[in-house]
Amino acid sequence: MDNFFKYYFLGIGGIGMSALARYFNAQGFRVAGYDRAESLVTDGLEAEGIQVVTDERVAALPAAFIDPKATLVVYTPAIPADHPQLLFFRQRGFVVRKRAEVLGDITRRLKALCVAGTHGKTTTSTIAAHLLHQSQVGCNAFLGGISANYHSNLLLSRDSSLVVVEADEYDRSFLQLSPFMAVITSVDADHLDIYGTPAAYREGFERFASLIAPGGSLVVHTGIDLDLKPAKGVRLYTYSLHDGGDFHAENVRQAEGRIYFDFVAPTERVNDLYLNVPLMINVENSVAALALAWLNGVSKEELRTGISSYAGIYRRFNTVYRSDRVVYMDDYAHHPAELAASIRSIRGLYPGRRLTGVFQPHLYSRTRDFAPQFAEALSALDELILLPIYPARERPIPGVTSELILKDVKLPDKTLCSKENLLPLLSQKPLDVLVTFGAGDIDRLVPRIAEMLRTPNPLKGAAGKGEAGTI
Repeated sequence: MDNFFKYYFLGIGGIGMSALARYFNAQGFRVAGYDRAESLVTDGLEAEGIQVVTDERVAALPAAFIDPKATLVVYTPAIPADHPQLLFFRQRGFVVRKRAEVLGDITRRLKALCVAGTHGKTTTSTIAAHLLHQSQVGCNAFLGGISANYHSNLLLSRDSSLVVVEADEYDRSFLQLSPFMAVITSVDADHLDIYGTPAAYREGFERFASLIAPGGSLVVHTGIDLDLKPAKGVRLYTYSLHDGGDFHAENVRQAEGRIYFDFVAPTERVNDLYLNVPLMINVENSVAALALAWLNGVSKEELRTGISSYAGIYRRFNTVYRSDRVVYMDDYAHHPAELAASIRSIRGLYPGRRLTGVFQPHLYSRTRDFAPQFAEALSALDELILLPIYPARERPIPGVTSELILKDVKLPDKTLCSKENLLPLLSQKPLDVLVTFGAGDIDRLVPRIAEMLRTPNPLKGAAGKGEAGTI
């Protein structure tokens, strides 16, 4: 990387890619990239002076980035092998590297605190980054979501050698990292298009754990089915929501929309922590993040201040709109276990209220592999509106549609709906609590849904006078 002063990112709108683009831009390098569509992320990149093109043709490449001696090309596995710009770069002799390789280089220069897991890694790593960043310890961070505290997925510090990294298991990317410390939150099978079997998926996490440097630490959720063999000199800890882990929570209580708990570490205890994001699922994520911060020297009072000031992540249980008649939330959940946990948490927040969920499945392969599990999780709603599958990097698989999920959903109120027809359908419903779920482009509909709810419908009265949330 040291020989280049320009960086071109293929798939720059991805959350991991955009953090890297921001990093090199902040270091003073010239940065540009391609993504197939504009988004809130690409809008933010362009506001920071990073050029983004949405035309895949070679002719659309910025002229300043077509010198192979000056430009390093970084791509994400979501970019197909026959992408015209990727083919051009390879044929012309450019140095072309995967995102994970470039991130791995950065983790070798700093002390990397890596958070891995099927679920919870974005929230856990973002909380940990905030706890460290606001303390005297400090940190850098490459996050898998947009932090509401910093309005970015990148944190930089000139005074800290620590870097918090969300360790992505897709395409075995996390095996390119060099962790000093790591957290493993969960290993529920996913990405079977890459790993093939649940056993191979778990083996990926076992290999990841073996990469931790001597003198470092591994913090693993209790009950995880892994054969862990960390390197000699690596300390192994467990964590849990309740008693049983080396790090755990006690005296968890929820009152008037607030959550309090005691954090128990191996040699000390911090009582009456106030969690500013009032969802029970975040207590467990907080325990893992607090453990990582505690192991790196964050004081008791800094832990207390940090957890109370943590403001959440864009598209993680965001309350988008609330009135006296309707609540609208948006969440990134796209795996069956995530959906089930999200729905349970929302039920806890709004007991006894009618819950309508709009779900956009993400990937044909994930839909094929987990359709029954999706149906079971979604059956916990009162009403389901199911959108077509968002393909992301994949081409259609014959016979795999959203109907695979819908047919097994045990609800009387369920329907398939196109994105184009979603708003007209919602406008005719007497909504109570509405949630949109998914990791595709459903977020593009969120502002329009919120605006619809702000406009009273004289026939249905779905929304009254209310307030917008932070998204």
